[in-house]
Amino acid sequence: DSARNGFSFKGIKDYLECYRSGKLTPSQVAKNIIAMLEDCDKSTPPLRAIVQWDQEQIMLMAEASTTRYRNKCTLSCLDGIPVCLKEEFKVVPYHHRVGTVYLGTEPETEDATVAKKLREAGAIIIGVSNMHELGTGTTGCNPNRYHKIPRNPYNPNHFTGGSSSGSAAAVAAGLCPVAIGTDGGGSVRIPASFCGVVGLKGTFGRISCHGCLPLSYSTVSVGPICTSVADAAIVYSILAEPDLLYPYGLKQPKATLSDMCAPDLKGLKLGVDWTFFKACDDEVLSACEKAVKHLQSLGASVVEVSLPEMEETRVAHAICILSEMRDFLQPDFNKHFHEMNLETRASLALASQFTALDYIKANRQRTRSVRFLQEIFSTVNCILTPALPCTAPRIYESDLLTGSSDMSFTVRSMRFMQLGNFTGIPGLVVPIGYSTAGLPISLQVMAKWWDEAVLLRIGLKLEQFRDQTKKPSIYYDILA
Repeated sequence: DSARNGFSFKGIKDYLECYRSGKLTPSQVAKNIIAMLEDCDKSTPPLRAIVQWDQEQIMLMAEASTTRYRNKCTLSCLDGIPVCLKEEFKVVPYHHRVGTVYLGTEPETEDATVAKKLREAGAIIIGVSNMHELGTGTTGCNPNRYHKIPRNPYNPNHFTGGSSSGSAAAVAAGLCPVAIGTDGGGSVRIPASFCGVVGLKGTFGRISCHGCLPLSYSTVSVGPICTSVADAAIVYSILAEPDLLYPYGLKQPKATLSDMCAPDLKGLKLGVDWTFFKACDDEVLSACEKAVKHLQSLGASVVEVSLPEMEETRVAHAICILSEMRDFLQPDFNKHFHEMNLETRASLALASQFTALDYIKANRQRTRSVRFLQEIFSTVNCILTPALPCTAPRIYESDLLTGSSDMSFTVRSMRFMQLGNFTGIPGLVVPIGYSTAGLPISLQVMAKWWDEAVLLRIGLKLEQFRDQTKKPSIYYDILA
């Protein structure tokens, strides 16, 4: 718990205090959310964070939670907490559209594992959130009729980032303190960073992907987007465990939050490859360098490391994720080509140019990259980078009509993200400040496989570096 002057986001703790004190019930909160969701749809421009929601469903979950609070038999500390899930997850009774106009023609009858766990924990699922079509980009730009372009709550004329665009926008706009996204090339961490909230990509396999469209089976991890590191830790501790329906995570060690609340960072070694670190805009670099100094002041030591073959890693990750998506989407590409956004068509057409040889070479590179990281993590506890080289890009009029396809931006925005997806290591992004234009800037911490606990420990201390939290220009105070 960190007391703050001025604005602070409402997190899990604030909701629990309202419920336990009797100030508000989950049912009253749900009514507020429904009113806000109606307002979001009517605002100019519309926020477009939540793309499917159902008043009756929200009230049913809220009323059940209200009864549990009355009878003092709550299910977990997520009981009564509003959450949303990216449209990539199956959530009853919504359409599993995955950002398209042609998938999910019928309402879902079975929940993804993550949705099921959230229900079992008593959370109120307020709907499914917007996403970049089929997760193929990093802006969140999705001009089709069901989705439209989600707006960055810090500046509605800027993108949210993608592909878990609506999840980050919903959290930053106060609609819910918790959202769930997927991350195959930065898709949790990019929008969380652009929208000034916390994003955690778990180790590959740590949180079940069952019930999620299997776009890329070797790079995608699931993770929470939250208003604080503490909230990310709570959600992680509830979702992170083996799932018999998801074989990749069956052999994982038990998830812990060990030493997360240690008073300082003494004994921790933070690895930085300064050449790699500095390839970002001046404002971003300045804020990130100061944040690293802050971590040093808490007793951590900074160790210079070399991240070898980063260009090879970048290309190899792109080959792997695009080849796997192209393989899975082959029937869609043939049958629904004209219903896809122009950018999606271009990305999948590009992917069809890769050969089996390219894919095999890319996976050889993965073996090398994993080996390099094993060596680096034998000398340091984590690796620090800026989350993104720049702040959220501007939305242009043409983007609203035809979408946006800017390969150089896509490549640049994934610069610090791909290593984590390619090798499966976990990563956490924490907002540390703002540009002169008022757009959020974040730092990224990556650790060895299954060591999310050290990320959360460092993340808690990183949050203290930000001297103030600016209020987003679109913000709904559900508890007011």
